[in-house]
Amino acid sequence: MRILHTSDWHLGQHFITKSRAAEHQAVINWLLEQVTPHQIDAVIIAGDVFDTGAPPSYAREIYNRFVVEMHKLECQLVILGGNHDSVATLNESRGLLAHLNAQVIAQVQNDLEEQLLVLNDNAGEPGAILCAIPYIRPRDVITSNANESGVEKQQALGEAIKEHYKKLFQLADNKRKELKTSLPIIATGHLTAMGVKSSESVRDIYIGSLEAVPSSAFPPADYIALGHIHRPQIVAQSEQIRYCGSPIPLSFDELGTQKQVLLVDFNNGKLSEIQPLEVPLFQPMEVIKGDLKAIEAALKTLPTADNALPTWLCIEVETQDYLNDLQQRIQAMTADLNVEVLQLRRARTDRQDRIERQDTETLAELTPEDVFERRLTLESFDNDEEQARLTRIRQQFREIVAEVEQPQPEEINA
Repeated sequence: MRILHTSDWHLGQHFITKSRAAEHQAVINWLLEQVTPHQIDAVIIAGDVFDTGAPPSYAREIYNRFVVEMHKLECQLVILGGNHDSVATLNESRGLLAHLNAQVIAQVQNDLEEQLLVLNDNAGEPGAILCAIPYIRPRDVITSNANESGVEKQQALGEAIKEHYKKLFQLADNKRKELKTSLPIIATGHLTAMGVKSSESVRDIYIGSLEAVPSSAFPPADYIALGHIHRPQIVAQSEQIRYCGSPIPLSFDELGTQKQVLLVDFNNGKLSEIQPLEVPLFQPMEVIKGDLKAIEAALKTLPTADNALPTWLCIEVETQDYLNDLQQRIQAMTADLNVEVLQLRRARTDRQDRIERQDTETLAELTPEDVFERRLTLESFDNDEEQARLTRIRQQFREIVAEVEQPQPEEINA
């Protein structure tokens, strides 16, 4: 039995005003091409199929087309809801997709049996039992009490999540005994496990209550397919508890990690091998850091072919000086290159250095303009629209200062 574990597609995402439609379609086409040669029996999407609760029509079209193509390949598909997904959106086509060998579990079910699925191998025989657990919303498993403290609510939610996994695993074990066979048990989840490394694009799930779930909350399943964290990683040094990560970079800080899906094999009812399958980068993206001279040198190494996709750039400038023409300088450097600068910001170390230097200064040593410009450096004005906004802000500030500094009639008469 072989499954493919993927998650966090975020169909419909706009990346700093850029659509990912073509990129997502390329990734899905690539994934479909892997099913037959790798003899995949089932594909599990562990949450966040869509980026928002009301995805654009093209995102829904990509999703529906993928389900149809998977059905043509006779490969079982399981889709779990994530914290970005709307329960209503996923459920609206649930019944229809069931006829296409695609099971959708958008939320925790009142009848836990509905979250228990049998995955068949290519021969149509039972190959694994799946505890299909989506993103667990607090209201689905606990009742909030007004007199509870924040710590008590956190503990209650943690225990409820652990209990949900425990009950489903017990049902799966009972099902295995009923079938009188040694089928492996797989569980899923869409949450943050303790000790994992996140990225800028990951949204906190349990704000103000439960930050992360300990590995002890998971049952002794043969494999646990997790979603929500966009970097592939192993949880608590347990090989069988895995995040596959998102198939495309959802923020620039994810570029240092090779994107992948996971091929998971089971033999004789046990986990036998986990094989990462690297996902190609379909949209060129780069992060360039350094002073202006180093950035200019790095820009010259980028692809220049006219038929190539433009490279999306995040440029992080290291400089001790405030440069009010930084945007214009970078535009001049990139004018003849096949690139698009999506983010332009100062290095975090530089911002921290400026803060430390400012701690030793007194307000009396600074002009109002100094204070205002230093505050502006903490913000990001990354594109033409934002630069126009910055110009308006500066103009409004100058007008306010001029009005404040203008002598009042009583001062003139005095």
